[in-house]
Amino acid sequence: MEKTVTKAMIMSAGVGSRLEPLTLSVPKPLIPIANKPVMDILLENLKNIGITNVIANTYYLADKIIDRYKNNNLGVNFNYIKEENLSGTAGGLKKCQSFFAKDDVFVVLSGDGLTNADIQKGIEKHLSSNAVATIGIKKIPHEEVSHFGVVVTDKQGFITEFQEKPSIEDAKSDYINTGIYIFNYEIFNYIPENTFYDFAKNVFPELLKTNGINTFEINEYWTDIGTISQYKQSHKDLFEGLCKFKHDPIQSLNGGQYISQSEIPQDTVFKGVTTIGTNCKIGRNVHIQNCIIWNNVEIADNTVLKDSIISSNCKILSDIDGQIIPENEVFGKDFFLKLKKPEKINA
Repeated sequence: MEKTVTKAMIMSAGVGSRLEPLTLSVPKPLIPIANKPVMDILLENLKNIGITNVIANTYYLADKIIDRYKNNNLGVNFNYIKEENLSGTAGGLKKCQSFFAKDDVFVVLSGDGLTNADIQKGIEKHLSSNAVATIGIKKIPHEEVSHFGVVVTDKQGFITEFQEKPSIEDAKSDYINTGIYIFNYEIFNYIPENTFYDFAKNVFPELLKTNGINTFEINEYWTDIGTISQYKQSHKDLFEGLCKFKHDPIQSLNGGQYISQSEIPQDTVFKGVTTIGTNCKIGRNVHIQNCIIWNNVEIADNTVLKDSIISSNCKILSDIDGQIIPENEVFGKDFFLKLKKPEKINA
């Protein structure tokens, strides 16, 4: 009888400092792509392959993650732990050990990963091997390898070496670790309790000595939203059809494309691609170019918004260009003397 995989863990504890100021009030797994939190997309993808029992380790703004998913309508049984101190990628999994049975095979995903990876293919490859761990790897342009953990494999796809962010000259491979893992329960033997422990730095080097680590290649879309520039790029990828998940329809108006959960006045002029969340109020003659606008945002008449990200509950009273506005800010003409203008970020 073929073994079925029904459980997964999502690593959700990180602070997401590279996404500030967006993550000052929103944990990274809840950052929206086309008005849908990344973790919603992860859970939907898992549900589609029959994985309905999921646990997350939480730490930073934990209650916001727990409140969203403890009674969800995604068809997933959501479980969680709250970490009092960060314990690393592997340490976080160790704290979830009691969720898994001793004969379980399970999936582990990063809470900021956006992908159409065929995880079922990875599971099948893992089950057909004797490996304790199977890692999803992806080929990237050689000039980008210094930003990632590089994976070197033999002809059978088993890992022979890891290189952590090597120089372009030193990189022995164009394949990187995507943070998509399939593990046997035996993985817990390689993670000590109550210790800060990391997969890449601690677990996998030790596992290489005693057991083969298998791989499966991801030919589909994969990125993470770990930085502002990657977050912006993921939205462009969505409109270009590179990244696929269920979302509101893409619409066109006056020159540009947008996805919106709010009413859009017909005199709004769009350029490029834009997403707009719920309960937004857009004034007359507003021009919007390549923006990501969250929920409950008010935009004054005759304003021009370019290449900006506007978090929820903001009021925009003046033109903005290349800005990243945190939640609950008022940005505009009458407030320059009262409020510090958000720093312009070119990302």
